[in-house]
Formats: sequence, C-alpha cells, structure tokens
Amino acid sequence: MQNFKNSRFYGYMILAVMVIFFYGLFKILTPSNFGSLTNLYSYFQSSIIYSVGGCGLYFIVVMGLFDFAVGSNIVLSSIVGVILSEKFGYIGFVVGCVGCATLVGVIIGLLYNQLNVPSMIVTVGIMLVLESVAVFAAGGVKQTLAPEMRFFSGAPGNIILALLAFILMWFILNYTRIGTYCNAIGSNEFTAKNMGIDVKKYKLIGFALLHFFVGIMAILTVSYGTTMTALTGMSTMSRNFQPLMGTFFGVAFRKYGTPITAIVVGEFIIAIIFNGFVALGAPTTIQNVVTGAALLLIVTLTARGGRGSVVK
Repeated sequence: MQNFKNSRFYGYMILAVMVIFFYGLFKILTPSNFGSLTNLYSYFQSSIIYSVGGCGLYFIVVMGLFDFAVGSNIVLSSIVGVILSEKFGYIGFVVGCVGCATLVGVIIGLLYNQLNVPSMIVTVGIMLVLESVAVFAAGGVKQTLAPEMRFFSGAPGNIILALLAFILMWFILNYTRIGTYCNAIGSNEFTAKNMGIDVKKYKLIGFALLHFFVGIMAILTVSYGTTMTALTGMSTMSRNFQPLMGTFFGVAFRKYGTPITAIVVGEFIIAIIFNGFVALGAPTTIQNVVTGAALLLIVTLTARGGRGSVVK
C-alpha cells in the first residue's frame, strides 16, 4: 500500500480528483455560465502560458531559491521581442524574447553568487532595474505585436511551443546532471557540497534556465495579449505568482515522479478556480482569499511527508 501511495499512478489520480472536484463544484454553483467545452478550452489556453513559467521556476524553487524578477523580465523581454520583430520578423521576435530573458537570468545568477545575500533581496533589486529599463526600451509607448507575428497567439502555435518547453524540461530533469543536482542541492545543500557538486554553478544554471523559460513565456504572453506596456513601482510583481502556483504543485508532486504533469494540471486547476469565481460574480478580494487558501491546503496535503528547503 505504501508503494502504491508513492507511485506515479497515485499522483495522477490525485491530480485527476482535484480537477473533477473543482470543476464539479463550480459547475453545480453556476451551471449556466461555467465549464462548457469552449470555456474549458479557453481556460487551458491561458493556463499553458503560466505552466511554461512554472516549469522554469521549478529549477530554482526546488533548490530553495525564489525570484521576484520574473514578472519584470516577462515585460522587458516581451517589449524587446516586439521591437526586434519589427525589423527581423519571427527570428527577431523569438531571439529577442528568449535571448533577453536568458541574459537577465545569467546576470541574476552571477549577482546572487557574488553578493551572497538571499535570492529575494537580489531579485527585488533586479525587478526595479528591469522595470526602469523596460520603460526606457518602450519609449513610453505601448508595444503592439503586428498581426502577421501572432502565430503563437492561439492553437496550434501556442500549444506546440509550450509542448516543446515541457519536453525540454522533462529531458533536463531526467537525462542531465542539472535535474539530479538541483534536486540534490534542494534536499541537502551541505551534503551536495560534500559530494563534490559545484553548488554555485548549478544555482547559476538554475537562474539561467528559469529565465530561458521566462523568455518562452514572454513569447506566449505578448502573443496572447498582443500588447505589452512597461510598468514601474513594483507593478510587475503580480505576474510572479500565478506561474509560482504551478511550481508549488510540481514541487509537491515530485515525490510521485510527476512534477511536469503536476505543473500543467495545477495551472489548469488554478484557471478553473479563477474563472469559477468570475462566473459566480465574486469580488476580486474574495477570489484571492479563497484561491490562496485552496492552494495552501492543496500543497500542504500533497507535500506532507516530503522534504522541503528554506528559501535562500
């Protein structure tokens, strides 16, 4: 029985029960304007954007790190991608988004290793810098992606790109040292050092990978919304939390060997909850309170007995 409770199938079963429970709950409460096949497809379309970001965050969260600069990098990389797309087409768009985002990730990793201060402090500072750089890059003008550049705004483009991101994460976690060492560092950093793992190197790689996935998320985000506006005053921070919710699912379900599936399904569950409250006409404050409480309950129950890390 104990082996079954730690099996991959058991993890899939819990995720399926969660989807059915939340879908059924809101379908009963508001049957007329929630949960049609068209609505579910729409929920999925938006949730895969956050799933890509959640996959990137997994590489640092599993090591006990955190990054407040994700939202600001999405904005900056989207703006850079849109600007370059006007001159170089899809190549400029993709390279602009992914290249800018990855470069930011490398800078964050280097600063974190050199300054030797908590990742939250480093990334809050970087967030403020990136917001200012984004305003300068945009020139105070809302950046709009040209209609002929919107292949990734919907199916099949967004699904193909997201699927490639999920496959890449699966490959890294299962067939490279990066996945093994990130998990080892998160489980016990002191032991990892004694095993000869270069902890600083893999934390740098973790930040670089996170922001590589942020670059992919930027492509999907600006394609889906078609515009991006530079924001200041920590206004980009709200973009950090929805992908992080999926990451929590991934970390909680890694003991079942299903982190990627948990991230994707977890984001879909969050989308169901958000849209369920919208269908009910609940105030935003109530939506946030109940959604946060549900997330804490889910993660607490699924992570019980697992090993965690302190955020550094």
